[in-house]
Amino acid sequence: MPITIDAIQAPIVEEMKSFEKKFRKSMKTHVMLLDQIMKYIIHRKGKQIRPMFVFLTAGALGGIRESTYRGAALIELLHTATLVHDDVVDEANYRRGFFSVNALWKNKIAVLVGDYLLAKGLLLSVENEDFELLKIVSTAVREMSEGELLQIEKARKLDITEEVYYEVIRQKTATLIAACCAVGAASAERDKADVEKARMLGEKIGMAFQIKDDLFDFGTDEIGKPTGIDIKEKKMTLPLIFALNKATWSTKRHIINLIKNHSNKPEKVAEVIEFVKQSGGMEYATQVMQRYVDEAFEIMDGFPESRYKTSLRGLVQFTIDRKK
Repeated sequence: MPITIDAIQAPIVEEMKSFEKKFRKSMKTHVMLLDQIMKYIIHRKGKQIRPMFVFLTAGALGGIRESTYRGAALIELLHTATLVHDDVVDEANYRRGFFSVNALWKNKIAVLVGDYLLAKGLLLSVENEDFELLKIVSTAVREMSEGELLQIEKARKLDITEEVYYEVIRQKTATLIAACCAVGAASAERDKADVEKARMLGEKIGMAFQIKDDLFDFGTDEIGKPTGIDIKEKKMTLPLIFALNKATWSTKRHIINLIKNHSNKPEKVAEVIEFVKQSGGMEYATQVMQRYVDEAFEIMDGFPESRYKTSLRGLVQFTIDRKK
């Protein structure tokens, strides 16, 4: 029977409720328009996976403190700021089935809201002298920006190697989950070595998480029909990179031509998906994902046994077993 979010949250259910209240309170503002937008952002929040990583890591490494709540809020504030700005950059009208901030209130307001969230996060840390937490999260935001720019730079030529791909996803995706685990450890007042171990744990989880996302694009028996969104957006993902590396020169040229010039045609996208499946790209990416999960569990084996550690393992399993 698959593990549920409720079961994972069991050791931190009270902390998560308390966090929700504190977070809502911290988002209140006297500017009516801004307050309206903040309420909208809170209303459409997802499963709260990132705060869960913060609280479970803190619990597993010595205990949840007041700074753990601030660390989780800092992650959420800065991450939400980057998402609001991303939607403007991508001209996206939806996020998680809801209208994006820019779709409802236009780009100018969305950019200012992102700036406001960023400032809120910085002030939360500075006012409480949480300088180590601020350094961890600010480093993650810097790396996320670098990862996005690296992907844009490489995507133009569609010549991403496996090594470059790993660097892109490490910066774009893994660095944020790494920051969650590092913040959890730092808030539990662990030494630098333990904080680094927690950061590495989060990085391994984040790498596996992103590869799982890549696999959704091609579909499987469990996931259902392929979406081909990454192909339409000319994104080079691990199953595709592996398949192209195995292909003959002429096949490679043909597939790259389809992605570059015909990715708006459903039948051409379907051809690329079939090519990846026939080349073993899905199996290869699944193996790599599992390797990262195994490495994450290996790091976790060094943590003392506790309900938090059990739930942390469950949360890792949940992120790679998910169906969407």
